[in-house]
Amino acid sequence: MTETYATTTGTWRNWAGNVTARPARAVSPASVEELAEVVRRAAGEGLRVKPAGTGHSFTAAAATDGVLIRPDLLTGVREIDRTAMTVTVEAGTPLKRLNTALAREGLSLTNMGDIMEQTVAGATSTGTHGTGRDSASVAAQIRALELVTADGTLLRCSADEHADVFAAARIGLGALGVVTAITFAVEPVFLLTAREEPMPFDRVTAEFDQLVTENEHFEFYWFPHTGNCNTKRNNRSAGPAAPPGRVSGWIEDEFLSNGVFQVACSVGRALPGAIPAIAGISSRALSARSYTDIPYKVFTSPRRVRFVEMEYALPREAAVEALREVRAMIDRSPLRISFPVEVRTAPPDDIALSTASGRETAYIAVHMYRGTPYQAYFTAVERIMTGFGGRPHWGKIHTRDAAYLSEAYPRFGEFTALRDRLDPDRLFGNDYLRRVLGD
Repeated sequence: MTETYATTTGTWRNWAGNVTARPARAVSPASVEELAEVVRRAAGEGLRVKPAGTGHSFTAAAATDGVLIRPDLLTGVREIDRTAMTVTVEAGTPLKRLNTALAREGLSLTNMGDIMEQTVAGATSTGTHGTGRDSASVAAQIRALELVTADGTLLRCSADEHADVFAAARIGLGALGVVTAITFAVEPVFLLTAREEPMPFDRVTAEFDQLVTENEHFEFYWFPHTGNCNTKRNNRSAGPAAPPGRVSGWIEDEFLSNGVFQVACSVGRALPGAIPAIAGISSRALSARSYTDIPYKVFTSPRRVRFVEMEYALPREAAVEALREVRAMIDRSPLRISFPVEVRTAPPDDIALSTASGRETAYIAVHMYRGTPYQAYFTAVERIMTGFGGRPHWGKIHTRDAAYLSEAYPRFGEFTALRDRLDPDRLFGNDYLRRVLGD
């Protein structure tokens, strides 16, 4: 085949700027056939292959010194099936584009994470999730997918076709092949009413189970150095739509959540001693509000302040105790934390390496402003999380290895055995996968 796909060289960086790589070349295939040829050619040259989406992972999951596949040209909606209620999209399609395309057709995903910059393949492969009593994971909404395997074969899999691959590849970490298209379950577009409300830490933690049980989607943010939280409850609504006013929405979502917060983080980085006072002001700045809109406009919000993040998935019953330990640790340490701690939940699912695989799950996520030393904080939090059998988010900073993860995931061996079969020579390997999956 004649090489027609775009090829570049240079340094690759992730969104947060904490991971860089220098691939031998980066290619942008314009079709599945070109992608398969890229994979076969790299294998012939002894170069490893990694697809990279928008770089929203904080780990080196997509880093390579071999061939970096950019999915920029593999985008768009392939098919909407209104009988099966599914949508099939190319792997490089940004979630934002999928959400707006579905809304135009009067359709929606059931749940999603809180940002939508990622590609569909990048988001699902690393286990991106939202919060929900009955749904959370984006990957759990996958009904079929196709991927190019190490020998250049296009493999289509679903619950009915190559079911063993489907069970693992929905969250495949890029270890099983290059995902080229994904079929998601969709439903008629619906309205959600969001109720955002400040609430004291002690009340949120005391009523956590009740808040999760009584709401379709519940999450909260705790501001370290304070006893203050901001809660968010999203529930389906009969309408009518009542989106945030243009001015009030801009004040909450852009001015306070991005503009003022950016300034506060910058001041905190320069003057760490000021952070507790800033946190006290920040945690009281967001007022109670309610609004009703279509799902992606309620679930997602812009994130313009750059940060690094670690998130652990715990058995839901351990969440409150773990969070209280984090609070006590911060209170007795010299740490100064400007970013709120985020808590979300998910029901169990049946995906081999899903952080919610087989158990009711709560997520505790900690963040630090980009450029601020984060190791001491993340190490202390990670020590608490692993004490509760926590599973780290595959796309967020952590130090766990295959020895730990094989104990944390009952179906870990099922995944690695499949990887041995599909990619025995580790064409899709890199240093991160060697650490988390072993050789």
